[in-house]
Amino acid sequence: MIRTAALLAVLALPAPALAQAYQCRAPQSVEEPRPVQPDGPRSVMPITGYTLAVSWSPEFCRGGKAAKDPGNYQCNGQIGRFGFVLHGLWPEGANGRYPQWCAVTPRPTQQDYRANMCMTPVPWLIEHEWAKHGSCMAKTPEGYFKVSRILWNSLKLPDADQLSRQDYLTAGDLRRAFMARNPGWPQSAVGLVLSNGGWLRELRLCYGRNFKPRACSKRAFGPKNDVPLKIWRGL
Repeated sequence: MIRTAALLAVLALPAPALAQAYQCRAPQSVEEPRPVQPDGPRSVMPITGYTLAVSWSPEFCRGGKAAKDPGNYQCNGQIGRFGFVLHGLWPEGANGRYPQWCAVTPRPTQQDYRANMCMTPVPWLIEHEWAKHGSCMAKTPEGYFKVSRILWNSLKLPDADQLSRQDYLTAGDLRRAFMARNPGWPQSAVGLVLSNGGWLRELRLCYGRNFKPRACSKRAFGPKNDVPLKIWRGL
């Protein structure tokens, strides 16, 4: 289901190992989460593009509840400290629709969990992203996460901690910082998700079927460049 030529092109991009984690050491073993339960109908359709959803961990973890969850390595500090992490790689369909829940098996293996814990440090989320999104673009969890890692490791994400100290920070400042670290990336392909209070929650990076950046939809693009932005450091 995944186009080999497009992936080979992405493979040629630089790949900084563990570039987004402040520090991380994958656990020797991971407790297998309960089998995932679909939260919507099965929907199979042609893929027209992709979204790479990149979460800002300090904002996600600031509520405190997630930090106490023993299965949530993203927040509890057991394997390291995180800045940006990968929420998921989502295939898209036409007219704002999304393929989803194409299969819930095979389930991820211990090797799958360990190979991706420094990218997506939440075991149940790893399984959820594979079943809901990945099963519609790959035959196995290993195949899906391989593509996710290629895209993830091709990126150089901005120093959000440093940006958070900038006076009068805007959404456009973050987009420009991302573009400065990823030359040639169009600003129109950098979407943002903010909380109701204007705090950074996620980047939504938009790709075409060929895995090259393309303009986000209006919804995925999110706030305009002049919208004030706050970034919670929490570290």
